[in-house]
Amino acid sequence: MKVAFSAFPKAFTGNVAVLVGADKQLLPSAQAIDRELGGAIKRAIDASRFTGAKGQSLTLLGQADIARLTLLGIGKSRELDARAAEALGGLVAGEANAAGQKAVTVVVDPLKGNALDPGQVAARIALGAQLRNYRFDKYKTKEKPEQKPTLERFTLVVAAPGEARRVHEKLEPAIDAVFFTRDLVSEPANVLFPVEFARRARELAKLGVKVEILGEAQMKKLGMNVLLAVGQGSVRDSQLLVMSWMKGPKTQKPVALIGKGVCFDTGGISIKPAGGMEDMKWDMGGAGAVTGAMRLIAARKARVNVVGVCALVENMPDGNAQRPGDVVKSLSGQTVEVINTDAEGRLILCDAMWYTQDRFKPQAMVELSTLTGAIIVALGHERAGLFSNDTALSNKLRAAGTAVGEKLWRMPLGPKYDKLIDSDIADMKNVGGGRDGGSITAAQFLQRFVQEGVAWAHIDIAGVAWSTKGNETTPKGATAFGVRLLDEWVAENFER
Repeated sequence: MKVAFSAFPKAFTGNVAVLVGADKQLLPSAQAIDRELGGAIKRAIDASRFTGAKGQSLTLLGQADIARLTLLGIGKSRELDARAAEALGGLVAGEANAAGQKAVTVVVDPLKGNALDPGQVAARIALGAQLRNYRFDKYKTKEKPEQKPTLERFTLVVAAPGEARRVHEKLEPAIDAVFFTRDLVSEPANVLFPVEFARRARELAKLGVKVEILGEAQMKKLGMNVLLAVGQGSVRDSQLLVMSWMKGPKTQKPVALIGKGVCFDTGGISIKPAGGMEDMKWDMGGAGAVTGAMRLIAARKARVNVVGVCALVENMPDGNAQRPGDVVKSLSGQTVEVINTDAEGRLILCDAMWYTQDRFKPQAMVELSTLTGAIIVALGHERAGLFSNDTALSNKLRAAGTAVGEKLWRMPLGPKYDKLIDSDIADMKNVGGGRDGGSITAAQFLQRFVQEGVAWAHIDIAGVAWSTKGNETTPKGATAFGVRLLDEWVAENFER
């Protein structure tokens, strides 16, 4: 889909969308069009339940030279922030594709009392439309025409198109990064396995990211036994992906991003039920988000030091797979009794986290993972669970999430939860004594591998990495949750 920014024309034609405020308030462009149409807009509003409330839309067909006129409710002027503008763009793109439109024009009038200027609003609307217009269809060979997206051109009419274009150009790297991650997460596991994931990550070198891949022999030599034990039942080699972007001050300690990359999770010997197991191709959503965030940070040429480390494995039930009851020594020297081989994410992450802290000495470490079904029980699919040993870090991550529409909810940690993972024969076991507090005991396990003085956060994205319904800016499927969140957090708190 091509995006364009244009000045106000003498007359509107084709498929047009205009903004309408709360209480049926027509903005200048809508007023002018209504006069041209002899009051058709007001009559249509009066004959409907449309009030201009945020998220509402109403479509008029066959109005003179305007084939399709869509009224977009924005609510009160101050409610149209960046996130709401993106949602508006996504709404327009979704409706345009549903109607089979090839082109649509959105008119952006100045809004009194709004913190954003029209150029910023227009750029955000365009961004939302592009994010919503994503589709993963590379394996479809037969498809009915009415099932295919049709939108090819998205035009924003605004008083200062040049300024809007400049704002949008700064946002475009986010689109590429989000799509890169959605592609990774959408791929089937027979196509995207650890070595292939690492190969695709090498593309970031073109942007200036230093990309290193550690194979099994290197990890074994280092002592990353817990990570390797998870993948030992697979014929696919495990990998440790290390990405470095060191473009900040030499004196700045880096920020570390850690991602869980289980490219397919059968549960191992503690095998999962067959129903829904196909979804476990996206158990590498955390690694996908971290890789996408590194791509975005590099594409923006951010003046910051950031490292991204992803543990990439397959968890398979082979004769060589680890067994419940095995005891394995981690890179940190701590020993782990593996009670449940399906609690594998925390096992690969603990070695990845320790390696990152030993090598890079980060000032802060944030880890993303599709870690537990328990977080879905707790929070559903609206928010990711946030666990942290640092309140300031937690607050900054939550603020970043709110800014980009990737919301977090802080969950508790504490000594009594921690005791639940004490083992009788090792330093710890990888699950608690039962189903209670499953997402919390997983976080407590990870916290045991956080070195003293490191601000750390664990974000459980199990409920938000994949969408069965989609939303305003995300179609059904991979969401790339975390890409923009991590980038926003880095940009607001560490760039110099």
